[in-house]
Amino acid sequence: MRTLIFILVGLAIAGIAMGVVGAARRRIAAAIFTVGWAAAVLWNLRTGMSHGYSLQEELPIQLLIFVVPVAAAWWLALKSRRG
Repeated sequence: MRTLIFILVGLAIAGIAMGVVGAARRRIAAAIFTVGWAAAVLWNLRTGMSHGYSLQEELPIQLLIFVVPVAAAWWLALKSRRG
């Protein structure tokens, strides 16, 4: 459930970030979101490992939490530039 919440929050933040900036600045917003979201995912990874999970257990989940919102942010950023 925590994984789903993180993904949904990431998607919401990405959507808001892409919505509040103009089309010309969406690539910059996507880059800033990517860095910020990476920091949030690393914090979540550290939290999971401090609760006894190994890196092997946490890494696939954290990659999913990172990739889905970042891919959505970049898709929105690149989509707005094309049309």
